Amino acid sequence: MVLEIKNLVKTFKQADLSKIEVLKNLNLAVQKRDTVAVVGQSGSGKSTLLSLLAGLDRQTSGSLKLHGKELGELSEIEMTQFRAENIGIIFQQFYLMPHLTSLENVSLPLEMFGYKESQERALEAMDQVGLMDRVKHFPHQLSGGESQRVAIARAIVIRPSILLADEPTGNLDNATGFQVADLIFNLVQTTGMTMIMVTHNKDLANKCSRQMTLKNGTFE
Repeated sequence: MVLEIKNLVKTFKQADLSKIEVLKNLNLAVQKRDTVAVVGQSGSGKSTLLSLLAGLDRQTSGSLKLHGKELGELSEIEMTQFRAENIGIIFQQFYLMPHLTSLENVSLPLEMFGYKESQERALEAMDQVGLMDRVKHFPHQLSGGESQRVAIARAIVIRPSILLADEPTGNLDNATGFQVADLIFNLVQTTGMTMIMVTHNKDLANKCSRQMTLKNGTFE
């Protein structure tokens, strides 16, 4: 079991100090190599769930285990290290550092944690996304599709066991979006990663092995 969620609850305090329960007793089990699409209307809790899975936020109650580790029990330092070793994240926004080249953006996660051979692994990741001719380009010199490919390379350069994708084609035109989607699924298949993808795109969701619909904070 790669991911196991039991009775997961996430509550936020509002400005008037009242509480709103965004996620309500969620349960989900994900096996290795599963590709799971999480779909639902805006406000259903999809992005909140992804933030919890990434360890960027903590649940209010319930259990969230990744590779048997209870994420809610890890310290900030432990969570940062665990994320760096196990979790790749692709966002709708590219979040590339404008003053760094494509290759430098991709190698950044490795260099931050002192990985050896960071440049070699970054080049390998750039090759995997088909951008060896863009390694010295800066973000402003890249198209939207190329920028997202660099972001994908950055996500996979640590060789994560699980990939989290938040509307990965949301900022791209249809043709480019299809190309990026094919790239993501090919990488997931060839590397054996598990993937959780939040998306409004039905075609993208249909590519996944499973679909889960979030409605009013719980799976239908």
